[in-house]
Amino acid sequence: MQHPSDEERLNDPVSTLEVDRRDFRTTRVVAASPTPLEPGQIRLATERFALTANNISYAVAGDLLGYWGFFPAEAPWGRIPVMGLSSVAESAHPDIPTGGRYFGFTPIAHEVVIRAEPRRNGFRDVGAHRADHAVFYTDFRDVTTDAMFRPAQADEYLLLWALFTTAFLADHHLAGRGFLGARQTVITSASSKTSISLAACLARRPDQRSVGLTSERNRAFVEGLGVYDQVITYDEVAGLDPSVPSVLVDMAGSGPVRTAVHTHFADRLAISLAVGATHWEHGGGGQPLPGPRPEFFFAPAALAQRSGEPAADDLATRLTGAFHEFLDGASRWLTVEHHSGIGEVEAVYRALLDGRVDPSVGHVLAMRRGVLS
Repeated sequence: MQHPSDEERLNDPVSTLEVDRRDFRTTRVVAASPTPLEPGQIRLATERFALTANNISYAVAGDLLGYWGFFPAEAPWGRIPVMGLSSVAESAHPDIPTGGRYFGFTPIAHEVVIRAEPRRNGFRDVGAHRADHAVFYTDFRDVTTDAMFRPAQADEYLLLWALFTTAFLADHHLAGRGFLGARQTVITSASSKTSISLAACLARRPDQRSVGLTSERNRAFVEGLGVYDQVITYDEVAGLDPSVPSVLVDMAGSGPVRTAVHTHFADRLAISLAVGATHWEHGGGGQPLPGPRPEFFFAPAALAQRSGEPAADDLATRLTGAFHEFLDGASRWLTVEHHSGIGEVEAVYRALLDGRVDPSVGHVLAMRRGVLS
């Protein structure tokens, strides 16, 4: 792996990809010279980051959930946060040395400057604009002390950790409610990595079956995963038994699909949980639906709530074990592709935006060319 020298880093412009918040297909690359650090700040150089459909969901929910506030930009532009591995390239904090390798949210950029505060196993972004954000988003974890991190699977970790954690917590949330008596969980966008993670969690529950909804194009891939009890396409919802008490976990965010499931099961639908927006262009909805009122599930809030419970350590241990088990099987269906340079980064972003990414592929990127191996 090649690293730029300090002289190269300080002389090169710092490039950041920004998205027009009114039209996600309009992007620009902003280049600026590195600015001097203020006391308490650190400069994080981004080694690599993952880009998935989940990041498109961040843009869709940017105003609702404050994602555009992570790394503020001049309106109407926004900076989509991504999961990245970074090192401290420069520090103006007496207790945070340079070097190391940290996992946390960054913009799609060469580097980012944050106001940091040391914490156990890493540090936290404590900038004023981050005050209302969950620690799930503001923490940077030292991967050498992170029980979940496996150096040999760094790319898979970037691609899957946040998505699996969301799925694990959604499963825990539903189980805590006894699935309200439902014996079947219907999951939209079944080929997405969060949905696959949820199906893997549900497979550990003998009294709960999973039904994956997907497109005809992705059907063979989803069936080949072996984690769903049943796989159907979106136009086959009417073929499900409407008398079976069911739960809907909506990763797609498609108004027509959500309406179809609600209408089909009606009062036999026990819970309708909205998690993602992979089908972001087909949102719509707003009309009253048969069955339960859709609930929004926000993983960081659920994690914060669980952290204060007496069984929090046990939950963390179970999450680690379940994630490692999931990683062990991920190589059967996940192929990692590396991309570097702003041109390739933009190409992957547009492919994700248009739904043209093979679900069996995970994209790990770097802004600088030639740094990924």
